[in-house]
Amino acid sequence: MIFTPQEMNDFVKNHLGPKLKADGHDAKILGYDQNRDELKNWVEVMYKDQEAAQYFAGTAVHWYASTFDFFPKALQLAHDAAPDKYLIQTEACVDSEIPKWQDDKWYWTKEATDWGWDWASEEQKHLHPKYAPVNRYARDIIGCLNNWVDGWIDWNMVLDKQGGPNWFKNWCVAPVIVDIETDEVYFTPLYFVMSHFSKFIRPGAVRIGLETSDNDLQVTAAQNPDGSIAVVVFNEGTTTKSFTAEHNGKSKSITIAAQAIQTLVIQN
Repeated sequence: MIFTPQEMNDFVKNHLGPKLKADGHDAKILGYDQNRDELKNWVEVMYKDQEAAQYFAGTAVHWYASTFDFFPKALQLAHDAAPDKYLIQTEACVDSEIPKWQDDKWYWTKEATDWGWDWASEEQKHLHPKYAPVNRYARDIIGCLNNWVDGWIDWNMVLDKQGGPNWFKNWCVAPVIVDIETDEVYFTPLYFVMSHFSKFIRPGAVRIGLETSDNDLQVTAAQNPDGSIAVVVFNEGTTTKSFTAEHNGKSKSITIAAQAIQTLVIQN
């Protein structure tokens, strides 16, 4: 099923929204649910019509439009269009790849390709170079959190060694891979990248501002309900970096290795 923005609005306004409301359901409707490069065209329609907008809890986006660009301007525009609505990254994965079993190095190496490597139009090819899965995950999650995204969801948390099951045979990589013949579990580096966010940025946390003088480091910060602050730092470069973390008049010298991600927790 393919909607135009207006067709989606009409369906939600005249059918889905009123029906859910009449039946007493508390389900949340997220509009769009596709790649960020076309986000502008959809949110402008979604939120222009207030009769339809009342039924949208927010907007859902995916990451497949590029292997490196997280489209910050599009995310900012979506937030500005409806600051009181959710903006949720609902699908991302290393697509069009069979998982590499027990090979941590591969996940840090720029050898992965996505659907666009083969199928993107010539004018879009530049958005789909080879990439390192760890880099893409860390960069995208940080970029999303720093641009108003409320949540980031992986498409698959667990898959088998083939990258399935998948009826379409669109094999993918997941943070956790299982050998169904031996019951062996492989926690890939992607699992540990995600844990830097999900383990330390807790439900109910609020993303907070920060200032950084080193553009080579990608950083985000959030304050948890208990008052603690989690700061996630990603060094995609090939050299060790040193920096000073400052908060409320206190400072701490920190070193982060090349090609590394680490989390600082500042207790209340």
